[in-house]
Amino acid sequence: MEAGVRFFLRFCACVAVVSAVAGAFAWKSRVANAQQATLPYRDANLPVEQRITDLLSRMTLEEKVAQLQGAWENKQFFSDPKMLFVDDKGNFLPENAATLLKNGIGEISRPSEHRDPRVMVEFTNSIQKWVKENTRLGIPVLFHDECLHGHVAPKGTSYPTAIALASTWDPDLLHEIFTATAAEARARGIQQCLAPVLDLDRDPRWGRTEETYGEDPYLVSRLGVAAITGYQGASYQGADPRLDKSHVMATAKHFAVHGQPESGTNVGPALYSERVIREYWLKPFEAAVKEAHVATVMPSYNEIDGIPNHSNKHLMIDVLRGEWGFTGLITSDYFGPQELRTVHHIVANQEDAARVAFESGVDVELPFNQTYGTLVDQVKAGKISESSIDVSVTRMLRAKFMAGMFEDPYSNADYAEKITNSPEHQALALKAAHESIILIKNENKLLPLAKGKYKRIAVIGPNAAELHLGGYSNQPGRGVSFLQAIKTKVGSSAEVSYSLGSKITETDPDWDADKVVLGDPALNAKRIEEAAKVAAKADIVLLALGGNEQTSREAWAVNHPGDRTSLDLYGNQDDLVKAILATGKPTVVFLQHGSPNTINYIAEHVPAILDGWYLGQEGGAAVADVIFGDYNPGAKLPVTIPRSIGQLPVYYYQKPSGKREYLDSSTLPLFPFGWGLSYATFKYSNVHATPDSIGPQGRTTVTADVTNTGSVRGDEIVQLYIRDEISSVTRPVKELRGFRRISLNPGETKTVEFTLGPDELSFLNRDMHRVVEPGTFTLMVGGNSVDVTTAKLEVVQR
Repeated sequence: MEAGVRFFLRFCACVAVVSAVAGAFAWKSRVANAQQATLPYRDANLPVEQRITDLLSRMTLEEKVAQLQGAWENKQFFSDPKMLFVDDKGNFLPENAATLLKNGIGEISRPSEHRDPRVMVEFTNSIQKWVKENTRLGIPVLFHDECLHGHVAPKGTSYPTAIALASTWDPDLLHEIFTATAAEARARGIQQCLAPVLDLDRDPRWGRTEETYGEDPYLVSRLGVAAITGYQGASYQGADPRLDKSHVMATAKHFAVHGQPESGTNVGPALYSERVIREYWLKPFEAAVKEAHVATVMPSYNEIDGIPNHSNKHLMIDVLRGEWGFTGLITSDYFGPQELRTVHHIVANQEDAARVAFESGVDVELPFNQTYGTLVDQVKAGKISESSIDVSVTRMLRAKFMAGMFEDPYSNADYAEKITNSPEHQALALKAAHESIILIKNENKLLPLAKGKYKRIAVIGPNAAELHLGGYSNQPGRGVSFLQAIKTKVGSSAEVSYSLGSKITETDPDWDADKVVLGDPALNAKRIEEAAKVAAKADIVLLALGGNEQTSREAWAVNHPGDRTSLDLYGNQDDLVKAILATGKPTVVFLQHGSPNTINYIAEHVPAILDGWYLGQEGGAAVADVIFGDYNPGAKLPVTIPRSIGQLPVYYYQKPSGKREYLDSSTLPLFPFGWGLSYATFKYSNVHATPDSIGPQGRTTVTADVTNTGSVRGDEIVQLYIRDEISSVTRPVKELRGFRRISLNPGETKTVEFTLGPDELSFLNRDMHRVVEPGTFTLMVGGNSVDVTTAKLEVVQR
């Protein structure tokens, strides 16, 4: 009994102590919050720069360096659970945060992982609340996420992948899509999206082709500016940019020269002169900074002339900040500083990696602290000045102030659930998928199929029965396969049969999985035999071919391959096509893939070909609409399709000496840049420049009449190319300098106008000065880069 009494008394004493400590901590937090509220940096009425100066003056060195680091609660990188501030279920752990986040944190990476909209909001809000109430200065956390073609989060709207969006040639559409993407991301607690990708895809072997807007710097620039202004909104402009609660900071990546690596393998060296880099690779980034006022920039993993880009002072400080006037944040790509040691071998340890990256211009290390934690000791040792730390911290604080995070860092879970994959966004995803579909070939007008004409339809192929979204995707919670979409479209008017035909990979098309096993030829032979039997019983065959999420993807590690040595179709798909055509049935091919394929046999023998890349969650419905004539395709290729890998590089803006004939093949591509057909036909006429003679600083208007000569309404993408006929430095045979997507009724004519001036006509001369040289320019207007109508423009010295 006495022992029980003693236990009870000790228990009560412990409870009293714990309560007292908790009470004291809560009281201390309330006092700290009350003190924070009266400080100048908390006063929303003061100018941002004054608030930054006040806050920076109050920060310890440790608190400053914490703002230059990220945190990623990803268990695969941390064996010790004490190094994470979430439990096994992803719930926030304040007790661990008290150690790990005691000095605050700059950014937290990918909070969407495994969290639906409501759970994600609860998670981000709980961290913001804890940091505000339990750190000395209460500096809010910047959350970032992936948003390449929609917010990469459970239930987030999944739009067509970037290369498909580029096929729309529609900047207004991209602006609308990324306005919607930003709204979904911000509603769930995100303030920064790691997009868009502004790399030029000049080597389709590279697995990240699908992330790009194609091969042309002008097209990539126009689409990139549209995407960035969509992410950031109209208020993020001018001398005092502000980010409203419906927008996020965009991140222009990967800076730079990342899309034509040596050997076509990811992060391979970029072997190009400064002239080539400035004339082509840097153009989209310059437009992102000067026109779109992009908030953040991310350097690329590769090297240029022996200098890895995470250590490239010339690129980040001289060009980006010095020449272009960029004032925003430079955030590392994931593990970029660490790879200076582990991949590039230019430093020996973590301390040197941090110092080299930081002094070269990288403000923030993502996704979590691997090297930048050493900056505190390096400042104390005199290796890095605290004033340089202050400069980068100022940029981070400015981003948070301009996003309004000190006033309201929280999100609303009800609103997040309402806006995520809303009916309006689903309709936008369908519109985007419609505009992304390219009609590559349509012999004898096989398409569109007349409803009711074919009573037995065979849907065959490895991409028929599954929904393919491409890389940097999550689970949108809706979407149908090509097979299901065809069944839904025809209803009871036709019988739809199905056969797999072949497998591209024996492994599931999992973008994240390391292991890839290509289709087994022996098993595929049996699958092809079964498919031919199904086709023989049908009136028409719809073949769903291409690649999948494992056959062209980001090769982010040695054990995670994604680049290719062949662009031929994997999985014995040519054999499948031959077997289907041998049945004598009319055949349509629908391609889904992340990079171009060398489809020579299909191009020669299959009468109708559609290319959709990856069309997003509404892609199945969109392509069914196109096949049966409920939507008239109008997209164009944003890349050149080669005949073989031996033609590479095959981008269209070659130099005059670039394409002599091969012994065994043509130098012409299989399909040229800008190619794409329609169920309508179009005629170009009256191409001319007014005036047709200008001075080097003059401007002219190029006009062309475009007439729909077909019987249905259709979209045409009018393209303007130029060629400088005589120049002091060799210039490409043609370069895109304008485009417009227009809609025309049958018999309707529209006059399309483009403006040309110094920005469009200039180049870097032998002294690396940008000039417009007097001489003749050939102007070319047409529906692709080959079939054009020409006019002349004279530039004369005045």
